[in-house]
Amino acid sequence: MILIADGGSTKSSWCQLDEAGNRVHFNTEGYNPDFIDTAGVIASLNKNLPETLHREEVTEVFYYGAGVSSAKKAEVLAQAMRQVFPQAKVTVDHDLLASARALLGHKPGFAAILGTGTNSCLYDGTRITHNVDSLGYFLGDEGSGSFIGKRLLRDYLRGLLPDGLQEIFQEEFKLTREDILDRLYNQPLPNRFLASFAKFTYDHNNISYCREIVLQGFETFFENIVRHYPNYQDYTFNCIGSVGYNFRDALVQVAKSHDMEVGKIIRSPIDDLVTFHEGKA
Repeated sequence: MILIADGGSTKSSWCQLDEAGNRVHFNTEGYNPDFIDTAGVIASLNKNLPETLHREEVTEVFYYGAGVSSAKKAEVLAQAMRQVFPQAKVTVDHDLLASARALLGHKPGFAAILGTGTNSCLYDGTRITHNVDSLGYFLGDEGSGSFIGKRLLRDYLRGLLPDGLQEIFQEEFKLTREDILDRLYNQPLPNRFLASFAKFTYDHNNISYCREIVLQGFETFFENIVRHYPNYQDYTFNCIGSVGYNFRDALVQVAKSHDMEVGKIIRSPIDDLVTFHEGKA
């Protein structure tokens, strides 16, 4: 039996695949090594793994995670997986590779993530060959949930939301300036906090301000990241992630304005990723 997981900064989607090809899906928290250590991953897995999962029967674990940008960071998660699944061979890789494999299979092309954070790459059908660094939520992550949430919070705190929306936001979240700054500067997972506000723009998509900040986020993503890939217009635009999926109409509009045809836009890679790995169980 093997386990395959796609781990974002917020949530990890898992699939248990047995020798007969039966699939069992479950979720745990996301494990970004920029924000959690090995002990924290172990504690979370022990709490969140389903009781029906027989850990000693797991022979392989493929975990693709946000923030796995080096061997050192991969080892933070791998150590945890080896302790929780003592009989398993553990492979930890970047969630960007998971996205490329889910979107493109063994074909070369362009793949992106637009969720809590942002990432993108060119893929040769096996490995990632080129990556324009997203730089994380402090410096970049253009077009992501955290990027959109940051713009929304900034305008809210400055009183720049259009008439009516300021009051709707205040009534829905009841957050003071001190609450927001404390969550951003003193509490864990500020990127997840920022990204949580992207849903507000989706829920109020009938208001032109909300549509506009999403469009501007995607436009910045193309200007600062996508356009810096060599011959980017030769590829179709393929994307995974809740933000890209929920706002796909706006995303398609921006992609086409940059003369890039749109291929596959999906919310989660897990089903296509399991298909990629099928045959290893």
